Amino acid sequence: MLGFSDLFTTLFFIWFSQNPTQTYDSFGRCLLEKPEQRAASPDLVLYIGADSPRWRAGEPRRINLNQWRVPDLVGEIGDTTIATDLDEKKQLYAALGIPEYWVVDIEALKVFVFHLQADGKYRQSAHSLALSGLAIETLNQTLVQLSQGSSSSALLWFAQQINQQIK
Repeated sequence: MLGFSDLFTTLFFIWFSQNPTQTYDSFGRCLLEKPEQRAASPDLVLYIGADSPRWRAGEPRRINLNQWRVPDLVGEIGDTTIATDLDEKKQLYAALGIPEYWVVDIEALKVFVFHLQADGKYRQSAHSLALSGLAIETLNQTLVQLSQGSSSSALLWFAQQINQQIK
């Protein structure tokens, strides 16, 4: 699973390298919490723009959502936890007010993307809002590329697809 988290962190870098004026911070394996209410440890956490969390040396990697704004996107990478990721965790992230939630199904080589609606529930989408217009099918095909080769070949393929979309 670590390899998949690293893959998506690098995909974020590739995506944002196409728009260097837009800043972002990617955090993984940290705690998101509303103290004494809810907490979660997503595999992927993405902040776009200013006001992302900062820690001092030695501070635990916790994102207190009473102190910091909610991330623009969180994601879970699942193999044996996919049912939980698509149900319980989806409800948890909706309750935390996360606008975009990704579930990466390692076995099916599929990314599910959900956008938070005004009614507080997620609706599945074929495009990312956080990564303005990224087609989820491109992510799915990147996972197929990874299954057939190396991380570097999958990332190179993704970069080529993004370059073609921009032209």
